[in-house]
Amino acid sequence: MAIRSVPRARVLVPVGLLVAAGAVAAALQGPSGGVGSGPQMSVVADTTSTAPPAVTPAAPGNGPAVTPTAPAAPTTAQPTTAAAAAPTASPGDAVAALHSAVDRAEGAVSVAVTDLGTGQSLSYGGPGHGFATASIVKLDILATLLLRTQDAGAAPTAAQRDLATTMIENSDNDSATGLWEEIGADPGLDAANARFGLTATEAGQDGYWGLTTTTADDQLRLLRQVFTGDSLLSATSRDYIRELLDQVEEDQRWGVGAAASDGGFAVKNGWLPRDSDGLWVINSIGRVERDGHELLIAVVSDGNTTDTDGVDLVESVARAAAEAVTGS
Repeated sequence: MAIRSVPRARVLVPVGLLVAAGAVAAALQGPSGGVGSGPQMSVVADTTSTAPPAVTPAAPGNGPAVTPTAPAAPTTAQPTTAAAAAPTASPGDAVAALHSAVDRAEGAVSVAVTDLGTGQSLSYGGPGHGFATASIVKLDILATLLLRTQDAGAAPTAAQRDLATTMIENSDNDSATGLWEEIGADPGLDAANARFGLTATEAGQDGYWGLTTTTADDQLRLLRQVFTGDSLLSATSRDYIRELLDQVEEDQRWGVGAAASDGGFAVKNGWLPRDSDGLWVINSIGRVERDGHELLIAVVSDGNTTDTDGVDLVESVARAAAEAVTGS
């Protein structure tokens, strides 16, 4: 499975104007940023009309939730979902901007973000759509390895640490394959993800780890395992992962980091041209510092005509989602 680097010398160009149907949920949770720790409000985007998204009350849930939208005209990019309640009020310019950014997608795109300080969370786009992970699964592979070594009362070996360094910092595929085998391949990843609380992620089979399928919400749950104390991973394991994410090589420091206001971010990206149609999977997950806020952001997309278009889409969606959550 070929996973090629995205050129860094890029000219920003607009992406196509096909609608990616989706829904926004902004959850006002407790100050710890934990899942389901406080009252919520949902922001519902009606993608079948020109009306702006609207705020409606929602019952507390177990994390970032995709609120169903009214049925949209079927496309090859995304499935549609059941009808939602009629919008009642405007959510403001920030959420409208996010709606607009997602609507620019050539294929499908979804974003999930949480503010670790305020606990406010947001999930938007791609209801019911499974996205291939490409190389963002390498973070999941490393988290699984560390969980397994913790269970054994051990630490990663020097050889495993070497593989982890090149897998995360350089996105090296051979290193990922080596650690994929160490964790027990797809059954091992699925078992760890069940413990991490990932409910919509399915490991790729027959060695195709990059074809693991996931959602933005699940990637946000994985980021919580790395960046919060509410985690199965020890403080030592979390610190180790963060150190590697902070040192991703320069030409791979794109994606959700575009939402950072001062350059402070840790990131893992994934990019993959699909053999079936030549369209690009472009994904980005990580931690971002924005105007005094610490955010976890996951953006996943597919159906991009070029890698450059996909990167531009992911970055614009990340910026809009960060603004919607922080108001900055």
